Amino acid sequence: MPTPIRYTNAVEAPEPDETQIDADIVATLRKISETTLANGGTPLRSVHAKSHGLIHGQLTVLDNLPDILAHGLFRKPATYPAVMRLSTTPGDILEDAVSTPRGLAIKIIGVEGPRVTGSENDTTQDFVLVNAPAFGAPNAGAFLKTLKLLEPTTDKSEHLKKLTSAIARGAEAVVETFGTKSPTLISLGGQPEHHILGETFYSQTPFLYGPFIAKFAVVPTAVTLTELTNKDIKSNGEANMLRNLVVEYFLKYSATWDVRVQLCTDLETMPIEDASIPWDETISPYITVATITAGRQDPWTIEKIEAIDEGLSFTPWHALAAHRPLGSVNRARKSAYEMSARFRAENSRRVIAEPRSLEDVV
Repeated sequence: MPTPIRYTNAVEAPEPDETQIDADIVATLRKISETTLANGGTPLRSVHAKSHGLIHGQLTVLDNLPDILAHGLFRKPATYPAVMRLSTTPGDILEDAVSTPRGLAIKIIGVEGPRVTGSENDTTQDFVLVNAPAFGAPNAGAFLKTLKLLEPTTDKSEHLKKLTSAIARGAEAVVETFGTKSPTLISLGGQPEHHILGETFYSQTPFLYGPFIAKFAVVPTAVTLTELTNKDIKSNGEANMLRNLVVEYFLKYSATWDVRVQLCTDLETMPIEDASIPWDETISPYITVATITAGRQDPWTIEKIEAIDEGLSFTPWHALAAHRPLGSVNRARKSAYEMSARFRAENSRRVIAEPRSLEDVV
């Protein structure tokens, strides 16, 4: 078991102009949502707009975790209902031939305990994850620069995006032959065309883990899932190929994943304020603290679309105080995700609220 660093206020160092940066991120993301609403008539999330599957499951905290791991959601053995949403990162709805990073958002329901600011009356714990161990930008300021380049392309020239994606995938394949990856190429559509259900998903950014600091990962463990890891797929003009693959899988099979944590053991090599640096797993490996199971089901029904895709918001700031988000990118996410949920609620004339039980999302 690695020796973890204890959190103190000194490990976080906000950027001098962070308040303005966060406001600019919110304004830019709102422009993306306003564009997609004007063009499509539907209020969408400003990131991760397209869903590929909506899944009911449950999270079970392992028995007999050592004291160093028994914190927050994982402080005692328990089983909680969960809902999961698979997505891709852009704020517009693109055909799957534009191959962008994949996301997994998880909402654990019925979690009791002290909460982060803004989530005091809730009983949920969200995890917002992407299929890469590090974020594409070191901090909110760098992310804003990328976002401002992407915003004008929203809902424009899908043919060009398909071409760019194909070129980026080819370039990324060359880069990977040298044992590395390019977050820039992947974000431009260079995500390898692999089955979404074989992916490992990472929080990318750090969080409190009780008195410590950690990142999270969700790793497929069912054989029917691990067989899909790095499995090549081709859209061949099928606009919703990923969704169709998820539906095909869950109509036949159940699924299991591990929930793992990586404890911060060295602030120099595992920085809090630079989300673009992966933490070395040889120094601090990911350790399993819980499992997620999901039975056979239809992951794309009208009821689930209304209850989960349209009726819920996912943010790392739906959280226990023991898992407060840390670092520049996470601080920017708070107001950005709040704006996105508010925009969708106002323009769909529906309530988007945190569930108190699984019955609220069925």
